[in-house]
Amino acid sequence: MTKSPEHEHPVKAFGWAARDQSGHLSPFKFSRRATGDKDVTFKVLYCGICHSDLHSIKNEWGGTKYPLVPGHEFVGEVTEVGSKVQKFKVGDKVGVGCLVGSCHSCDNCARDLENYCLEAVGTYNSNYYDGTPTHGGYSNIMVVNEHFVVHIPDNLPLDAAAPLLCAGITTYSPLKYFGFDKPGMHIGVVGLGGLGHVAVKFAKAFGAKVTVISTSPNKKSEALEHLGADSFLVSRDQDQMQAAMGTMDGIIDTVSAVHPLLPLIGLLKSHGKLVMVGAPDRPLELPVMPLLMGRKLVAGSCIGGIKETQEMVDFAAKHKIAADIEVISMDYVNTAMERLAKADVRYRFVIDVGNTLKAE
Repeated sequence: MTKSPEHEHPVKAFGWAARDQSGHLSPFKFSRRATGDKDVTFKVLYCGICHSDLHSIKNEWGGTKYPLVPGHEFVGEVTEVGSKVQKFKVGDKVGVGCLVGSCHSCDNCARDLENYCLEAVGTYNSNYYDGTPTHGGYSNIMVVNEHFVVHIPDNLPLDAAAPLLCAGITTYSPLKYFGFDKPGMHIGVVGLGGLGHVAVKFAKAFGAKVTVISTSPNKKSEALEHLGADSFLVSRDQDQMQAAMGTMDGIIDTVSAVHPLLPLIGLLKSHGKLVMVGAPDRPLELPVMPLLMGRKLVAGSCIGGIKETQEMVDFAAKHKIAADIEVISMDYVNTAMERLAKADVRYRFVIDVGNTLKAE
């Protein structure tokens, strides 16, 4: 007989879950496993709302298993550690991103790239090794193997640090891997949302010249004056786009809606790289001829390994980089999802789980 979510594990837990493709979130009682030898248990204090959460609760990518407790960028305070835990102690400020498990034996895991492990276990909407579903950070408590926990430095505000565990590593990792972290590079950032605004901050900290590319002219002053970008292109303005042709070494494309790639490829210098980090729910059209005529590259990148995630958080603390956030209460989450679908947030919603999640 299948156990109910409340009785799968010994530790009572409480969060908000989606039950069906409507994506409506509501209070949900479930359970977490007891703290194992190598586990860290922590009280969740803040959880960012990622665009992936919106896609997942509505099953827009397919494969959603309900009930679903979303959230894969969250932080909190350690309340218990297992007997073999070496890196964390009670009272530490910690975070968890998109992963809670991997095989630890494949080539990717051996290279600290757990994010590309074929057996990686997602923080939510996956099955853990015991066969029970994983539930994310829209909840009061988390239990996770210490390998997948990162330290949050004291000088990073916890609420604004939470989105770094997804949005931060999603942009930091390709900037590093594709060589966009060298001073003097000219880097474009497409889309000025949760991912894009953090990409601008990291690229500037690496010493790059940064151009924001957006469909919204009204984001120009925000990009230049607040985020420190060097220039701004309205992607629908053909004159502006034409004038910038062949000027960029690389582009980070954060847009998760269907959009044309040809104008972006045109902005690249020869040997330039267009790196996709957004995840549209339908295929994009890729023109090949412009790639051939400049040996240009279109690539993808998905979050980062745990070692690099810790490196990213430490870099952010050193350079005083955090997400620009709107802190909300747990009971506002459905309204926040509606606003996120309309891109009505500057730039990341963060749920104040610690103060506003009330058990029923």
